[in-house]
Amino acid sequence: MFFSSYFDSPVGLITIVADETCLCGIWFDGQKHYLKGIEQKPVQSDENPIIIKTKQWLVEYFGGEAPSASDIPLSPVGTDFQQLIWRLLLEIQFGQTMTYGELAKKAACKLGKKAMSAQAVGNAVSKNPISLIIPCHRVIGANGSLTGYAGGLEKKEFLLKLEQK
Repeated sequence: MFFSSYFDSPVGLITIVADETCLCGIWFDGQKHYLKGIEQKPVQSDENPIIIKTKQWLVEYFGGEAPSASDIPLSPVGTDFQQLIWRLLLEIQFGQTMTYGELAKKAACKLGKKAMSAQAVGNAVSKNPISLIIPCHRVIGANGSLTGYAGGLEKKEFLLKLEQK
């Protein structure tokens, strides 16, 4: 069974979805791939312990703190490749960024390959169902440009500025 609740953030309404034991998704209102991987309609609940923890995480994050992703059990639904990319995203520290190319090199190394397409990595990054906690907003273009954020580039810019304070 899935449970959902909402969090009113400085960049808009966020939907939080969890099951009894793990966080399954966080999406901005209108975000691409909204509720992807959630197989049944979530039951509205503000009492779910994972949702409560996630809201506290979000309060700390938007308050300028650097809460740890390890504070919340995560269960994003995706392919093995997507799971690998999302684990690598968790290594990007608060206030830091990484290019899609750098992320592709790390993924290639983990897979024992010489190289990997930055586009393939970008596609996996864009499907991240647990935005913010799995920090896909910290991935930038090769020239430092802000590209490809499923929640919208204005949100990505806001989040990166928040982390620089």
